[in-house]
Amino acid sequence: MRKLILAVILFVGVLSFSAHADARITRVQGHFKPSTGSYVAPYYKTTPNKSKFDNFSTKGNYNPYTGKKGTANPYRY
Repeated sequence: MRKLILAVILFVGVLSFSAHADARITRVQGHFKPSTGSYVAPYYKTTPNKSKFDNFSTKGNYNPYTGKKGTANPYRY
């Protein structure tokens, strides 16, 4: 019975970890801008790819970290 309970706990832990992992998100570390000397706080952005439809700023999407809706038109260059 203990082995079954342990197996269930491990299984649920793996599911919850994989549910939060998102390959489309990249964390940008905080840094100083050389041109202005100002500090930019750490933030998240979508991982660069060839699609314009899966970015946080594209219409129909939203940034899960800030709650802001996307406003950019994906058909405009």
